[in-house]
Amino acid sequence: MDENTVAVGKDIDLETVILQNVDLVENIGAFKEVAEQFQQLMMMYSCAIREVRTKLEVLNDEFQVQRSHNPISYIKYRVKKPRSILEKLKRRDYPVTLQSVEENLHDVAGIRVICSYVQDIYMVADMLTSQNDITLLQVKDYIANPKPNGYRSLHLVVQIPVFFSDGCKPLKVEVQIRTIAMDFWASLEHQLKYKTEGDVPDSIAAELKGIGTAHRTVLPKAPPLSQLDRNIFIAMGVCVVLALLAEIFLRELFMTPGAVMP
Repeated sequence: MDENTVAVGKDIDLETVILQNVDLVENIGAFKEVAEQFQQLMMMYSCAIREVRTKLEVLNDEFQVQRSHNPISYIKYRVKKPRSILEKLKRRDYPVTLQSVEENLHDVAGIRVICSYVQDIYMVADMLTSQNDITLLQVKDYIANPKPNGYRSLHLVVQIPVFFSDGCKPLKVEVQIRTIAMDFWASLEHQLKYKTEGDVPDSIAAELKGIGTAHRTVLPKAPPLSQLDRNIFIAMGVCVVLALLAEIFLRELFMTPGAVMP
């Protein structure tokens, strides 16, 4: 998931995506209507993100006042880009229609919540999903059950009603909740996949998987510390994880043919 990206690209990008797919539009005359409907749908997903993000920010502010503790370090969000939506529909053999986007894709609207500690992850998830206007549709706990490559995060798909001028529309939002260390790991793993075109060397993949579990011992549980000490404790843990990740990244970088290790 990219960081705070815009909901829809420029019109020319959207035109290119739609016109390349004959299943979505049959002729040029139908293009404008479909493009407008697509942009309208992306706007709705953007509003759904705003609704969920506001709920998370309210909870975080409440904890800061009542308990002098912010369970949420920061929040990222994005609406999936048109080309990514098209590619995912095709990859999964779904119909390439606007209705299919709504029915089959759960991650068009995405929020990533970064917490300090693992226990904060589950607390935030419980507080969010217990609200009576939030419907929990799906849970994938990759913290309790990490992916084979070592990836860890809690994924929720929720549905929230969003009120527009012509009525209320329920929309799905994927919420990923993870710790700072988990987020660093996932970001580096994503960059390595991109750099190697998905063919990450086995030795690097094995080390990444090892670090994916090693950071559990760096920040196992939050001790009873003051806010200042807690921040220092987090920073120390992050530095350890960053050092390990940097070592892997540099080794992989200088494994490139022709590169010389300094």
